[in-house]
Amino acid sequence: MGQVNVENQTGIKENSSASVYMDIVLDALEIGLNEMLTLTPVLTSNSGSENMQLPPVVINGGRRQKMVQRARVLNNKQLFEVNPQTVVKRTNNTKQTISYSATVPFESWMSDASMKLLENVTGCADCDKGAGEQLIAQRIIPQSYVPTYKLTYIVPEVEPVKARSDRHSATFNYVVGKHDLVRNYKNNAAEFDRVDRVINEVKGNKDLNITEFTVSGYASPEGNYNSNRALSDRRANSFADYLSNAHGVNRSQFKVTGYGEDWDGLKQVVEKSSLADKSEILRIINNVANPDARDAELIKLSQGQTYTNLLANFYPPLRRTDYTIAYNVRAFSVKEAREIIKTNPKLLSLNEMYLVAQTYPADSKEFKEVFDIAARMYPNDPIAILNSAAADIEGGNHQAAIDRLLKIENDPRAWNNLGVAYARMGELQKAKTYFDKAVARGDADAKANLEELKKVMEN
Repeated sequence: MGQVNVENQTGIKENSSASVYMDIVLDALEIGLNEMLTLTPVLTSNSGSENMQLPPVVINGGRRQKMVQRARVLNNKQLFEVNPQTVVKRTNNTKQTISYSATVPFESWMSDASMKLLENVTGCADCDKGAGEQLIAQRIIPQSYVPTYKLTYIVPEVEPVKARSDRHSATFNYVVGKHDLVRNYKNNAAEFDRVDRVINEVKGNKDLNITEFTVSGYASPEGNYNSNRALSDRRANSFADYLSNAHGVNRSQFKVTGYGEDWDGLKQVVEKSSLADKSEILRIINNVANPDARDAELIKLSQGQTYTNLLANFYPPLRRTDYTIAYNVRAFSVKEAREIIKTNPKLLSLNEMYLVAQTYPADSKEFKEVFDIAARMYPNDPIAILNSAAADIEGGNHQAAIDRLLKIENDPRAWNNLGVAYARMGELQKAKTYFDKAVARGDADAKANLEELKKVMEN
């Protein structure tokens, strides 16, 4: 093997194939006239047991070459166990180089594979005259360029005042035509208990400062329209009085409105129903302008059966009182926010959530969870969407990141991260398109990423 030199050895991965190239230099080789030298390149995994033999090269002495040629002509049969890449005659003391190339299906282990050259020498009667091997390359296919892409995270602005609100609905039973709230009437006790729990929870939270109660009263559509509007107003005020008296809420904090008959609510539940007269009910709601005239039209349907069904099953939930509690939330330290995000994340601002995320490693589960919570709490906020998508990319969830970012595709701040996501998915041309757009808008991270992408594409 010391007489055989290998130069310019290299390997290339192209799509689903791997190609090996090298120059086998025979200048120093001395071979007997009857001898045959077989050189077989072998790829071997550096981290496992996989290996693959490539087509060999056969080098013959002068007399042996004639024997091989004669056998090929006369016998017309396979002379070698494996078809060689080439069969050459060696003339000693001359310069001679064999340009070798072979292409095989690529397998993942070949990305980290060495290549050696096996030698086998036989004499005139195919007697074994020895074997050996020579390491050609510790890693024949060069490691692909691994780019380092910069992700865009945006620090949300601090909220000067964290204003929040919670919307609830209460469905009380009233004596017909009355507005008085009676706890022991029908199932009102359970409804009162539910309301009390909501108010006590908000009032008992020392981190909150209640700023306003909005109370909206609604009536079901049967009866006189104007009377129902007045009745819904009285019932809404009755509920506000209860909250003021029972929970000590200042009455000046209330904004109370009676909206009367809830035809919109009726329309929504009918649209989702399987009522036989659904299309006729919706036609009456949409086309009969006078609310009181609608009642008469509804009563005519199915000889009154439809209207009876509406009264019994569809109207009661419409008689309700919606109330919204508005409050301000104090600012939290990062230490406090780390605990609150686990129990009541709606009290945190985007900025506070961002600061919590920064306390965790970027590749950690907790880091991604914080940004997922932020996106859930602020589903329409571009910064929440962009940061959560960046966290998805950190975690390898590239398609999830793209799905998020496409919601704000027209926002230039999203283009760099879209480019990174597509680049990591191997869609390099799409990545380049977004990087180019971001660079044109002066994005420094995108400019650096574009240079990294070019190295990958050239590699």
